[in-house]
Amino acid sequence: MTNTTPDGSFSAQERAAMKQRAAELKAEAKRAKGAEKAAAEAADVLAKIAQMPAGDREMAEHLHAIVAEVGPDLSPKLYYGQPGYARDGKVVVFFRSGQLDKTRYSTFGVSTEAALDDASGFWPTSYALIEPTEEAWERVREVVRRAAG
Repeated sequence: MTNTTPDGSFSAQERAAMKQRAAELKAEAKRAKGAEKAAAEAADVLAKIAQMPAGDREMAEHLHAIVAEVGPDLSPKLYYGQPGYARDGKVVVFFRSGQLDKTRYSTFGVSTEAALDDASGFWPTSYALIEPTEEAWERVREVVRRAAG
């Protein structure tokens, strides 16, 4: 999300995402540890996916199923108000709804926690999603598998 204003200040969308993240962190701090916290975070992610506009909702559901299949050690967790999947509390992969962000495409991304380092010193950290084909979903599946380590 790079929608800064011409003067370099944060856009309304960026400010809203930061407020959402602060609320998430506050809610996390109030929750109990362990299974109760994990169940609440998973419910938050599923609720967020259910609220997404058609198209993005289906992509987020598909990604959610892929992560459950090939990265079962990753736990659902909201990340800047959108679905993320974490290991030891740190998000590894995430989905951003293009429609909610008011951008041209949705994004599947990986964080610095992902195990994707390439010997060349160059690798992608995000991918645009617009009506992905089965081939594209296979590529997403492979990225999740590698990112999950």
